[in-house]
Amino acid sequence: MKAARALVTADEDRKSAADVRAGLTASPRWLPCYLLYDERGSQLFEAITELPEYYLTRTELALLEERAPEIARLAGAPRSVIELGAGTGSKTRTILDAVTAARFGGATYYPIDVSESALEVGARSLARPGLEIRPLIGQYADWLPRLEKLPGPRLVLFIGSSIGNYHPHEAAELLSLARRGMSSGDTFLLGADLRKEEGALLAAYDDAAGVTAAFSKNVLERINRELGGNFDLDCFRHVALWNPVASRMELYLESLRDQEVAIPALDLVVSLAAGERIHTENSYKLALDDQLGLLEAAGFVVEKSFLAEDPSYALHLARVP
Repeated sequence: MKAARALVTADEDRKSAADVRAGLTASPRWLPCYLLYDERGSQLFEAITELPEYYLTRTELALLEERAPEIARLAGAPRSVIELGAGTGSKTRTILDAVTAARFGGATYYPIDVSESALEVGARSLARPGLEIRPLIGQYADWLPRLEKLPGPRLVLFIGSSIGNYHPHEAAELLSLARRGMSSGDTFLLGADLRKEEGALLAAYDDAAGVTAAFSKNVLERINRELGGNFDLDCFRHVALWNPVASRMELYLESLRDQEVAIPALDLVVSLAAGERIHTENSYKLALDDQLGLLEAAGFVVEKSFLAEDPSYALHLARVP
């Protein structure tokens, strides 16, 4: 099965290079989190989801296993299931099983992701009778305006608390973009982590085995491989901080010494001081009312919320009126 691409590789490469230049020449420095998810990064993230400290995946999966038949029924047995940031789709099988059962087959799954390798793994593992799988490679903004062209009714999935990687204003824009590509009666399932005590969050984003640290450093390895950089990964450490004012986890790569890094493809030399940090990712942990407010502001009507208590986590099924 051949995945559809939103952009040609050359365009993707130019955007990535421009983003790396912009981030590493900014003050403070940053790198876009989508660069974390190449083939190696996707493999490391899958490993993170299986760690004992990373409660998000198992908590959400338990909710999905319990509630998937009800979600499929409330969603009107959709013909098209579209997943944003699908990865390998390991949690999605519960929804797909429920949808194909509700429809007696005849559904199509459209996973969207920047990682072609993850989509290929997911397409193989999720194959089942009555389900067609059509992977879509690219950024969300490449595909969301095209949702209305897919057979309806449609169910859009944005699970895994991926919404937390966006500033609330950016999250609102993304949800609004999805809403504009949907039609009356279509549904949207949002999975989002809730604010909780600091200790559990720090453990989840800085595990004892160092898998999250390897995931973070992989972005530097990707720059080395794709842009000819000479980052020494041993000269950086992964830092995870809880920002209670902004209600978010913040992830950084911290330089362990004064150093200069050359990136020949960008004709760029980056001078880093000892202790200087490169921001790589945020993960917002919003209160329940704030999550509901984002959906409602985007034009959705929340049909039902499904909540886990320990640790706290939410699934919200919303409808286009």
